Amino acid sequence: MKKYLQSALIILLMGTVISLNAQNTAASIKGEEITYSDGATVLKGYVAYNEKQKGKRPAIIVVPEWWGCSEYVRMRARMLAELGYIAIAVDMYGDGKIANNPGEAQAFAGVFYKDPALSKSRIEAAIKKISSYAQTDVNKLGAIGYCFGGSMVLNAAKLGMDFKGVVSFHGGLAGVPAAPGVTKAKILVCHGGADKFVSDGDIKNFKDNLDAVKVAYAFNSYDGATHAFSNPDATATGKKFSMPIEYNEAADKQSWNDMKEFLGKVF
Repeated sequence: MKKYLQSALIILLMGTVISLNAQNTAASIKGEEITYSDGATVLKGYVAYNEKQKGKRPAIIVVPEWWGCSEYVRMRARMLAELGYIAIAVDMYGDGKIANNPGEAQAFAGVFYKDPALSKSRIEAAIKKISSYAQTDVNKLGAIGYCFGGSMVLNAAKLGMDFKGVVSFHGGLAGVPAAPGVTKAKILVCHGGADKFVSDGDIKNFKDNLDAVKVAYAFNSYDGATHAFSNPDATATGKKFSMPIEYNEAADKQSWNDMKEFLGKVF
């Protein structure tokens, strides 16, 4: 009985320490609204990092859903900061523009689907901004993206941008093709198994292309998860606009853990 009580006390104390460490880390996260530019276009993004953490650290570019640089993507930047990274939530559209409905979002995002060079330029502007921070290890860059953003980071990798790794969460796969010897980044795709926006043909073509040019990638599919599965607001948004999207807590947590493992390996 005494040994049992001692073990229980140790477990309780360990849990308390872990909880306090997590609270202290969260309290140390600094998030700041930033202004930067891509040519004549003024961009309004967000940077997060642990201000009590010493030394340089890998930097993660976070490209948002087609709605724009919302609070959701800022939350993800802070979560990355809690993991020990410095992260920048990217403004792709300029002036912090947010789409109010799918029609606006499609119009804003469509420009970048048609012009991969423009999306590359926007991401390069974010890299330039985050590289100006003393906390950034400029030799260790990564990128993650959600939906539209997933497509953009996959395109960035296939266009040869200097990332160690990129992660797409429920992103489109019908982007620019990878060419032999161009892609430097390792790739992780976190895909919803019930995503109605990505066809089986898109998946096959994507895998065939990367296999053909020998790009290192992992493709994780989460059963029952729809498009936008990682966003807690997805269910309400889907109902509001009659879109086949909803939040999936299990897929959200698993994909985030998969990302953590992946980034840990590439860095």
